Amino acid sequence: MKVIFLQDVPRVGKKYDIKEVNDGYAINFLFPKKWATMATLKAIAEVERHKKEIVIEREVQEDLLIRNLDEIKGKTITIKAKADDKGHLFSAIHEKMIVEVMEKEYHAQISEQFIVLEKQIKEIGEFEIPIEVKGKKSSFKLIVEKI
Repeated sequence: MKVIFLQDVPRVGKKYDIKEVNDGYAINFLFPKKWATMATLKAIAEVERHKKEIVIEREVQEDLLIRNLDEIKGKTITIKAKADDKGHLFSAIHEKMIVEVMEKEYHAQISEQFIVLEKQIKEIGEFEIPIEVKGKKSSFKLIVEKI
């Protein structure tokens, strides 16, 4: 049976993939959990339209971010987080947190996917956060302080 995945299913398919799966697997597992739907002509056309919209939206975001790269360069943002006496954070700083603070402080909209962290930030200190969009690179400074 041909199905359209409505979300990522590990080792089976990604969101909006159209794949052939066993009838029993689709009927007894994927459909009840609303992880997939039957791939009818109408549903396939809707998925293709939605994929095109996502691609267009992503290109617009990338173009906007490329224009803002120079503006972002050299900026400094501060995030306060709980840490122990040695300076180790209780929870890591993620791209989503960085994006939210950047938007709040500078009204610069960055997508999480363009922030390139080599490893999670788990300590207090200053960090250079690189951003890469279509081969163009920029960076800004992140200061993590203890609450």
